[in-house]
Order: sequence, then structure tokens, then C-alpha cells
Amino acid sequence: MSDEAVQIIARGPRADAEAAAAALEADPATEALTFSILEEDEDRDVWRIDAFPTDADEQAAIGAALKGWPSLRVVIEKLADADWLAMALSGLPPVRAGRFFVYGAHDRGLAPASTVNLRIEAGAAFGTGHHGTTVGCLQAFHDLLKARRFERVLDVGCGTGVLAIAAARTGSRIALGTDIDAPSVRIANENAALNRSGARFVHASGLNHSLVRDDGPYDLAFANILAPPLVALSQDIGLALKPGGIAILSGLLRTQERRVLAAYTSKGFRLVRRLHRDAWATLVLRRA
Repeated sequence: MSDEAVQIIARGPRADAEAAAAALEADPATEALTFSILEEDEDRDVWRIDAFPTDADEQAAIGAALKGWPSLRVVIEKLADADWLAMALSGLPPVRAGRFFVYGAHDRGLAPASTVNLRIEAGAAFGTGHHGTTVGCLQAFHDLLKARRFERVLDVGCGTGVLAIAAARTGSRIALGTDIDAPSVRIANENAALNRSGARFVHASGLNHSLVRDDGPYDLAFANILAPPLVALSQDIGLALKPGGIAILSGLLRTQERRVLAAYTSKGFRLVRRLHRDAWATLVLRRA
């Protein structure tokens, strides 16, 4: 692979596309890969994987993984030199999830007066609100807010900070986000200021950071990350929550639900609800 950026596109039946996406997510050689999966043609049952390798080894690993599903048609396209993030965001429409309306600077004039409007700028962080996992978290949170408020909220792997900011904007006295990526923490704090929210974000590699412990135990924890770290953090998230506290988990494919749910039920959690959006799942759990 040269210095030219490429995009790998795989199209095929849903079952095979989901299985291939799960394989990419589970393979150590592609664990840091940026990719997405979505439905492209409902009538023809065509699903699409878009993967963006960063080097030759990652590109080779993607190719090797996708060979396991001959039904998938794979093409490689060169990406021209451009600000792809800015171009992608400029074409994204605003997102409505329950009472929440998430938008970027290009759509600031479209925010309704009747919603909780969250202006989120991504920069180099994940979580503009457009991804199925983020929408799932916001919808689950909206539904929970019909019955109660959450005074202390933790956002594990905060990305742009959209989830903690949503909590702060709906009455949470403490809304704290953590991320292992320092640029994401900076962007999340900028978004918190942009939205005039009291959400705070810290750079931390785990939940044992003093700033995380000092604000706990929490009434609710978001964790919109990948399935392997969700499993690895099941005990820590349980310890961070009050008895009866709620965990909203996402970042996992439907095919990974059983694995993640097993990890949390073994720690005393009970499934309250599951939400599905495209190939992605969101789990709402209650700590015993």
C-alpha cells in the first residue's frame, strides 16, 4: 500500500456482511480499523461494509478476512487528497433521537425550539450522533428520562462527548466523560463549552482514575465502545454504578449481543431492554 488513502467496500447479503464485520472487529490485526456497516438496498438484501485501512498490513488483513465470505463483492477505491472529515460532515443531515436533536455548524439554523439541541463538532473524535450506536444510546436515554432523572452520569469512551453533554443538558448535576484518546477529550470539552453544558471530560485509561472515582457512584453509565472493551470493563462499570444503577451499552453488533450480555449478567446486571438500528445493538441493563 502506498501513501495514497484507500477505501475498501464489500457488498452482499446481510447475514454475510454482519458476520464479516464481526470478524473484522474481533481480529487483533484490525482491532483499530475504522469501518462501518449499513443497509444499502433493502429490497435486494444488499448490505455494505466501508473500511478505511491506514497501512499495508491493515489492508492485507481486511482482504484476508473478507475472503471468508465469497458472497461479498469487494472493491478497492483510491481516495483523493481532501479533507474527508469536513466533506462527510457537511453532507450529514441533523439527527433526531427522542427529545434530542444533534447537528453540526452547517445546520445550526435547523434546530427546532421544542428539542434539546446539541451542536456537536467531531474533529478527530468519534460520535457525531449520526452513527447507529450513538442514536441508540440517545433514544434509550430519552426513554429512561420519561420516568426519572439521573443526578450522576458517567460516559465511558466519550468521543465527542455527545452523551455526557445530553445528560448535562437534561438535568444531571454531574456528567463526567472519560477517554483514552487525548484529542477526543479536548474536543469533548470544546463541545461542552459550545453547548453551555456542565459536562466535564478527563483523559483516563480506566475507571480507577481519581477524578472518576471522586464523582461516583453513578446513577447511569454510558459505554459506547467496541464489544471487547465492553466485556473487559464489565466489572469496573458495575463497581462505578450505584446498586440499581443503569448501564447503556453500545458499539456492538447484533451478533455480539450474547457475548456482551453474558459478561454483564455474570456481574449481577439484568437486561432491561435492547434496541436495534441497522446491524448495531444497544443494551440497557440494571445493576442488581
